[in-house]
Amino acid sequence: MDPGGGIGAHTSRRTPHNPWFDRAALNDALKRTLRCINFSRPDSNLEHTGNKSVVCALSASYISTVAGYPLDSLKSRLQTTKIRVPVPKLAGLVYQEEGIRGFYRGLWIPLVTISFVRAASFTIYSDTKEYCRNHDYFSRDRISDAAIAGGISGALSGSLISFGSAPFELVKVRRQLEYSIASNKGVHLEKPPGTLEAVRDIFRTSGFFGLYIGFRLHFVRDTAGTALYFFEYDAMRHLLGRQRSGEQGPTPPWLPIPVSLIPFVCGSLAGVTSWALIYPLDVVKTKVQQRALSGTPPRGVWETLRRLVRGPDPKDPKPVLAGIARIYQGLGVSAVRSITTHGLLWTFFDITSHYIDHLP
Repeated sequence: MDPGGGIGAHTSRRTPHNPWFDRAALNDALKRTLRCINFSRPDSNLEHTGNKSVVCALSASYISTVAGYPLDSLKSRLQTTKIRVPVPKLAGLVYQEEGIRGFYRGLWIPLVTISFVRAASFTIYSDTKEYCRNHDYFSRDRISDAAIAGGISGALSGSLISFGSAPFELVKVRRQLEYSIASNKGVHLEKPPGTLEAVRDIFRTSGFFGLYIGFRLHFVRDTAGTALYFFEYDAMRHLLGRQRSGEQGPTPPWLPIPVSLIPFVCGSLAGVTSWALIYPLDVVKTKVQQRALSGTPPRGVWETLRRLVRGPDPKDPKPVLAGIARIYQGLGVSAVRSITTHGLLWTFFDITSHYIDHLP
């Protein structure tokens, strides 16, 4: 309706058209998307649909994945290098040998797969929490109940999602470590193969189940890591004033930060601490996968861990602290990556959620 009463009045007050952003078209697309996702309940209120988490997780994941991928690529290289290399020097070597594309090698795999994995993960997490709330499990207004509900939901989410995410992560590791894998095979690599060629090579050498190399470690890492992640995130959100209904209350006096920063603070802290706890498992997983992809004789999990900590020669073991420091090589860049990706993930998740809740 024209509040001014006529077409001329409306035209004279119309704001200039923005060719890069059409808010009305965005609102319409979001409504159609939510209706498609929520097709089984067409009469439900779009503002309160549980499947809203799919749209929020997808949009937030695209941004956070692109922002954190170069750091993830450096992390994989640091985990598998045999000598200690400072991060700036390693970044310089990657740029010198592969250019800027070296930091984004294999990006489209996580950009597509991780985004959909996160959407599925957030949906399972949200639905499990809603189930607990509806059946009065861990529903008291206590930090312990909030954390346990989040941890159980995260464990279920991580374990189920790992079956679908494991092959994609293996291909991602293969793409990131193309040069070191070729070096272990004694092959000089002029140009790394593409993603489809990498998948075909895995099929040729190991068949379909080759895509699940290191799956047990991947399963344990994702189950434990996701449980810790959501356990910590929900506990911190409760401490910072979020009610069990999901509404954000006032922040506590001991941390008077703006409400808009709460998702970033809680997401980044949960990402860093949970990742630090499972980081040794991720290092072992990457080493096991690297050896398998290189065609070198496999080693067991405990043997791989022992060699990482104590060195390859049992007659001349390295100090334990030096070995632990080697395992955590690359943790610094992983911490920065976690702060970036998880902070941005939850920030844009909340922004998108708030935008959907207030659709006209």
